[in-house]
Order: sequence, then C-alpha cells, then structure tokens
Amino acid sequence: MESNKSKIKIFIDDGGTPIGEFTPPVKFQFDTTKLTDGIHTLKIVAKSTDGVEGIKTIPFEVRNGPSIAVIGLNNNDIVDDKIPLTINAYGSERKDMFMVTGSENPKGVPSWEKMTC
Repeated sequence: MESNKSKIKIFIDDGGTPIGEFTPPVKFQFDTTKLTDGIHTLKIVAKSTDGVEGIKTIPFEVRNGPSIAVIGLNNNDIVDDKIPLTINAYGSERKDMFMVTGSENPKGVPSWEKMTC
C-alpha cells in the first residue's frame, strides 16, 4: 500500500519548475546569489495528505550587487533644466577580517546640577 504524504514545492517568480520539492517540515539555506537584483516572488505550494492544495506567495527584493547612492535626485522629484548628480557605488567584497583587541571604556556625559541656596 502506497503512503500519500504531504509535499511542499518551492518556486521562484513565475518559474514552472520548482527549485525544490520536500516533505514537511523543511529547513534550508535560500541562496539569493543566483538571482538578479530586483523584485522577486517566492511561491510555496503545499499539498496535504488528503490532497488539498494551499499556496502562499511572498514578494521580496534581492540586493546582492553594489549599493548605489545618488545625491541630487530623489524618488518622484519634479525637475527641470540641468541638475547636478553625484553617484557612487560600493560593494561588500572586502574579505578582510579583524579582531577588536581593546576598546575605551565609555564614560557618562557630564551634567551640571542646578544648586539652590
């Protein structure tokens, strides 16, 4: 006799092929480095032991690329003529490791008490 187990299938965006199929509960590392930067959707399709299907979608944004800073133009600004922009991009590719070996003791902020005579 064949056992009808519950299943979980995980999809990314509108992909027709699941990135994984599991028996619940499932615990895994989701590697977003294989996705392009931008808006994506995680779609989870679960089937119960009775064959009833449930779907959950979770929108998320991937930002693995360098951080981009723009000075001089904000979202939804209304502009005209020429505008000066400063653009910088910086990533987290540094693999340097360092160990903090000491630090200063924090001191309280001095305050003056009001004296009454």
